[in-house]
Amino acid sequence: MGIVVVGSLAFDSVKTPSGQAERALGGSANYFSMAAHFFASVKIVGVVGHDFPQEHMGYLSARDIDILGITREKGKTFHWRGEYNENLNQAITIATELNVFADFSPKLPQHYRKTDLLFLANIDPELQEQVLRQCDAKLIALDTMNYWISSKPEALKRVISKVHILFLNDAELRQLTGEHNVVAAAKKALTMGPHTVVVKRGEYGAALFHGEQYFFTPAFPMEKVVDPTGAGDSFAGGFLGWINKYGSSWKQLKHAMIAGTALSSFVIEEFSFQHIGKLPYELIEQRMQKMQSYLHLN
Repeated sequence: MGIVVVGSLAFDSVKTPSGQAERALGGSANYFSMAAHFFASVKIVGVVGHDFPQEHMGYLSARDIDILGITREKGKTFHWRGEYNENLNQAITIATELNVFADFSPKLPQHYRKTDLLFLANIDPELQEQVLRQCDAKLIALDTMNYWISSKPEALKRVISKVHILFLNDAELRQLTGEHNVVAAAKKALTMGPHTVVVKRGEYGAALFHGEQYFFTPAFPMEKVVDPTGAGDSFAGGFLGWINKYGSSWKQLKHAMIAGTALSSFVIEEFSFQHIGKLPYELIEQRMQKMQSYLHLN
């Protein structure tokens, strides 16, 4: 049955020290799907405007990504404009044009409603709750951000109590729990409902907390980062794609961390999907093997 992802499809206009891209394809559901499809079949739920290229719909379909959950509405597609300075860990938002995404109300097609894995990408927690009422999933994962933690804390906590895997960066985790120490914060988050917490730490890697077990992976060593936009969603796509294919034992959760790290490292080497869109699976395997050798992980 694969993975159902609910999130944004967008245009990103991004400026970084390496250059810039205007209205490049982006959005959490897009980045997640482009990473996850290497391991699993993916179904997308999202909304686009009349200006979203039909060629991209075909591009997704050609990669075993089901697009029947994407609705096209009158108006323009969600557009984000931002830039990064030398600190590539922090995006500076210049403008956010929600457009058709402002009225997004997720409606899951019937064949999406029973699935192996559901990923609730970073959207309003009240919309995430709507999705949970429509979907019967064996495993549920959720991503969120500081805006929802501060603006809708009760709704967010309700959703978190119903999911199995929670993705956050370290600042969001501290904000959610009120704990400064990441380990203490992760342990507190585990008491909110999830059995697994994944902490995204940008250029410093990622940390996995599962019950009393803990695993850390550094980021893949990169000489040049072009655009970090979408790295977190690509990490989640690689991670969840892996466990959808191989299971969620402690051993496979650790390997999923490696898969997520590898996929996100390819995304940041170019703008948008310029690299990951033409990536052969063999290169992913090679990068994962390098990571495993660094960590002595068999």
